[in-house]
Amino acid sequence: MNYSKIPLAQTVVTLCKTHNIKHIIISPGSRNAPLTIGFTHDDFFECYSIVDERCAAFFALGIAQQTQEPTAVVCTSGSALLNYYPAVSEAYYSRVPLVVISADRPKHLVDIGDGQTIKQKNVYDEHVFYSANLKLDLREETQKQSKEEVPLFKNLENKFEKLLGLQNGIQSQNETEIHQALHSAVINSGPVHINVPFDEPLYERVDALTISPIPFKLPNTQQIIDANEIEECTEIWSNSDKKLILVGVLQPNSIEEKWLDELSKDDSVIIMTETTSNLYHKDIFPGIDKLIAPLEEEDFKKLQPDVLLTLGGLVVSKKVKRFLRDYKPKYHWYVEEHNANDTFFVLDRHIKLNLNTFFDVFLSGVNANSKSEYKKYWLAIRQKRRKMHDTYLKTIPFSDFTVFDKVLKSIPDNSQLQVGNSSAIRYTQLFQLKNNINVFCNRGTSGIDGSTSTAIGAALVSEERVTFITGDLSFFYDSNALWNNYIPKGFRIIVINNSGGGIFRILPGHKNTENFDTFFETKHNLNASNLSNMYGFEYTSVKNEMELTTALDTFYDFSNQPKLLEIFTPSQINDEILLSYFEFIK
Repeated sequence: MNYSKIPLAQTVVTLCKTHNIKHIIISPGSRNAPLTIGFTHDDFFECYSIVDERCAAFFALGIAQQTQEPTAVVCTSGSALLNYYPAVSEAYYSRVPLVVISADRPKHLVDIGDGQTIKQKNVYDEHVFYSANLKLDLREETQKQSKEEVPLFKNLENKFEKLLGLQNGIQSQNETEIHQALHSAVINSGPVHINVPFDEPLYERVDALTISPIPFKLPNTQQIIDANEIEECTEIWSNSDKKLILVGVLQPNSIEEKWLDELSKDDSVIIMTETTSNLYHKDIFPGIDKLIAPLEEEDFKKLQPDVLLTLGGLVVSKKVKRFLRDYKPKYHWYVEEHNANDTFFVLDRHIKLNLNTFFDVFLSGVNANSKSEYKKYWLAIRQKRRKMHDTYLKTIPFSDFTVFDKVLKSIPDNSQLQVGNSSAIRYTQLFQLKNNINVFCNRGTSGIDGSTSTAIGAALVSEERVTFITGDLSFFYDSNALWNNYIPKGFRIIVINNSGGGIFRILPGHKNTENFDTFFETKHNLNASNLSNMYGFEYTSVKNEMELTTALDTFYDFSNQPKLLEIFTPSQINDEILLSYFEFIK
């Protein structure tokens, strides 16, 4: 087997294997050659080559999002690792275990005018859960040190023993740092950074390892249940007439069905979910904006909960955030193993438990409230909203709104839906999806960058068929995502092209001016046909409802290429149709 001659490179690769990090996404470079040699010559690793570091990091994020296991990206020195930053911040706020391994120049070559050199130490600062800044192997480092830095010895034997002792200390420290970083990625379910300095020569190889890493014992991370806290919560819960459970981003199957059934027996509980919550039950309230957007002050007071229980990650709906900030609950509890967001400025408890563990101990002490009218009242409102929703669809012309209705209904059963940010995810929130569709979106930072790359990474490792729905700006922004040799044939992209950033048309401000068109909506005349041809996608475009219906009939059929469907909608009416929708469903 081929190994890099450099002990530090051997150590990084070996410990990644020890921690069972299987997927390695490598961007080409010279300074990271020792790592590339090690990873690509070991059959344990699945290695992928992606040139654009920003795309590579989001591709890795998609893999980690699906596997829920650390995935590594490896790059050369300089600005390369800065291109990882958008994905690193997304991983941080979405709690995705991403491992950044960046090659670096030795410390004495930083800030002297050498090329491809920046200050890489702690470059991600507060957006990672651990920064491991490794030390250069002494064997290489001593060749560059000045005479004043190298102690003089009376004989070569004593000098050798001294240097060997120093190198063993460096080796031990590097191993500890790598172990801590990789373990931190797991226990925090988030990104970490390992910065690895290499001196030349970079390409020398050996046939056997020259290191013997010391085994690393994982610390105990068993959850602790505070019985007193749970008892206090169950008492408050049982004596409250209005309880709202708000669910943000969740992995599929995060909550066992029996707990949803148990909660549904309580007439004082309503559960609000989003498409990214991946929860389905007959008594759940999906489509939060559809429910609360038309409400008046009197209705908000009726909806205002005594207790708010939030679960999962970040919430898309701005309307529910505004509601709960204006009509605060008496109590707000957040159940999450890692961190709690005080989104509504009234958080008083953070319960650090797995959701199923929490419900197991919590619901056993709860008495269901059968006298409350809370759920019954809002179920009736939910039903009215759904009827008005269906009626509205029959009254409007071909537009973004009608396109999302048809497209979301077409998603194959038992498949996965990846959604781009901005208007794409907000439209998706307004529609009921099939109960067997799993939905993902990069809601950590909610940026449009990297959505396509993430979807492709997810599609590569998912056992489900993956469809990706995105807006035009998001798609073109991340077009290098298609420069990827690992795209499954069954992968499908749907681009809804309204010739600009249509979401800005629904925000306050002057529209239909040259300034607005150029600097806010950023109008354009681009289409995806040439990109599709260049990257080997089967391309179809449609411009009306009849063409869309015909295209969707065969879009998901088996093919020898991934497919892209581009749907052109009229940009001038989309905002009016969406804003009128909330008035209509009142």
